[in-house]
Amino acid sequence: MNRYAEPRFLLCGDTGISVEFGNAIDPAINRQVQQLFGELIKRQLPGILGLNPTYRSLFIQYDPWQCSFENLLLAVEESLKATDDDTVTSAPLIEIPVSYGGEYGPDLDAVASFHGMTPGEVVRLHCAAVYTVYMIGFTPGFPYLGGLDERLHTPRRKEPRKVVPAGSVGIADRQTGIYPIDSPGGWHLIGKTPVRIFDLEKADPFTIHAGQSLKFKPITREAFESHQHP
Repeated sequence: MNRYAEPRFLLCGDTGISVEFGNAIDPAINRQVQQLFGELIKRQLPGILGLNPTYRSLFIQYDPWQCSFENLLLAVEESLKATDDDTVTSAPLIEIPVSYGGEYGPDLDAVASFHGMTPGEVVRLHCAAVYTVYMIGFTPGFPYLGGLDERLHTPRRKEPRKVVPAGSVGIADRQTGIYPIDSPGGWHLIGKTPVRIFDLEKADPFTIHAGQSLKFKPITREAFESHQHP
């Protein structure tokens, strides 16, 4: 039985449409996005040039010379009917090692103080959750992760940093994420992973993809450094 809410179809110029399922950051809405995303990938329809899932919508870029707008809508509607929660296969859980605090997590103490916790309690809560990768964006490979314990919800920094080191793990509002490259950023940095989640030297430069599940694992500074220099 199909459980999709009725989506909205929005035109995005002559070569794109956005299929929207809601107006909130919500696991159920994002699951619908990921189901349609997976179904369209499986079908490999000619004329579809790109699929970009977000929190609440799927952007579809297409070539109107290969696939007319009408045929694209028909294909999307058929894909929506074919999707079902009972048939979705769960992706393997990704485990990301993180060294928390110190120079790798300069905001850990501030986050702990904001919530009236110890740094250790923040780390425990951050590592206890299983996160859903809602979308990839901001910079190449940046995963927006849903599922942060509400006790760790923290407003963004008042003054963003001009440079956040690649691998930094941060918290902002109701989400946590990993900076894949050196970039500006306003998230509170609580740790750093030695894993390169964006690497152009690999066939697939992205370690993390939308729709996957992720969990953080605390490691020592020594383990961090040995991972970087095997």
